[in-house]
Amino acid sequence: MAREIAEKSAGHIVSITNTETLYHGLHNPVIERHIRTADFSLCDGVGVVVAGWAWGHSVKRVTGPHLQLAASNYGQSRKWRHFFYGGKDGVAQQMAERLTARYPELIVCGTYSPPFKALSPEEDQAIVDRINATQPDIVWVGLGLPKQETWIQEHLGRVNAPWMIGVGAAFDYHAGTVPWAPPFFQAVGLEWAFRLAREPRLRGRRYGRSLIFVVRAGLEGLLKLRFLRPAFAAATHPPRPGGSAATSSG
Repeated sequence: MAREIAEKSAGHIVSITNTETLYHGLHNPVIERHIRTADFSLCDGVGVVVAGWAWGHSVKRVTGPHLQLAASNYGQSRKWRHFFYGGKDGVAQQMAERLTARYPELIVCGTYSPPFKALSPEEDQAIVDRINATQPDIVWVGLGLPKQETWIQEHLGRVNAPWMIGVGAAFDYHAGTVPWAPPFFQAVGLEWAFRLAREPRLRGRRYGRSLIFVVRAGLEGLLKLRFLRPAFAAATHPPRPGGSAATSSG
């Protein structure tokens, strides 16, 4: 990320990918394109880890809220400029104030919470002009899944920022308007249980989609013995004489 910001290379995205994102990616070509074409696709849920294991992959978790904190801290000495787009009225500004208190050299070049309505082309262009005028390095988008991913895809080539990243609930967590799961729940991948206990009706429907993806992906990987993939690769592709072991494709 630092390289692209230093070079002022616009049009890069990070996909914060959880099991619900993957579910939508299987049914929505825009979300699929968002995941596949992202410069980085980061695992945002333990369900992705489970599904990855079933297919023979070891997936490291990097959640959206943690990425935002890391970038806020790392970018202080590098004068990175952050724009916060999304959240309910006032949440983006509240998040900016709290993060600035935590990282005194953080540069928040602008915030905007869009109205909950369909925007006209003129209104949308006015927002793009407003963002571009601040010359951001990272535009953090908090519109919720899949709206934020769709917004990013629709504004590639229009928003002049090196990076756009949809982080959803991170806006509420960092603004303090919604409690973030305690560190223990985060460490063991049980943020979903904490959220479900707090918002059973809202989270129940969303986590139902996640469960569908995990079960389908997991069963398919297990039935095809894909979880043995590393062992198969080592057995069928022994080390080449004088070289490293060949890796399996696909």
